[in-house]
Amino acid sequence: MKVHLMCGVKTNVVTSVEITGRYGNDSPQFKPLVNTTAKHFRLRDVPADKAYSSKSNLELVTKLGGTPYIPFKTNTTGEAEESVVWEQLWHYFQLHREEFLTHYHKRSNIESTMWMIKSKFDENIRSKTDTAIVNELLCKVLCHNICVVIQSMYELGIDATFWGKSAIA
Repeated sequence: MKVHLMCGVKTNVVTSVEITGRYGNDSPQFKPLVNTTAKHFRLRDVPADKAYSSKSNLELVTKLGGTPYIPFKTNTTGEAEESVVWEQLWHYFQLHREEFLTHYHKRSNIESTMWMIKSKFDENIRSKTDTAIVNELLCKVLCHNICVVIQSMYELGIDATFWGKSAIA
């Protein structure tokens, strides 16, 4: 199985997760990850690797109020039929590469988050069936989130509210 996730850059909390088969493509997972995150968090910088580089992904992040920092593949041109976002970001990428890369390198937080999950909850999967494997992976992500929320409460003074008034009734 392959885990695709989106996380915060300060707390490393996983904001959205998708699990696919081992050979699942990355780019199609971007839309559900971003949409789920945008329902509960305000998007700002959204760095991602080249596997997620597509016009629809750039436009989605922009539409939801974020700024995508996804490098372009080497054979890419600024020519984009009917995509002003693609053209603008391509020019920004070409003309302000250092500034772009400063934002893009926040993407290393995703690697840190994956390392945190694997090191704390073991990278080995013990389940045998596909459903059980997915559940085990999701449990590891859930446990990771509980740990980082508790850590953020103490270190960053974040007030974690888990239920609204309607949930108490």
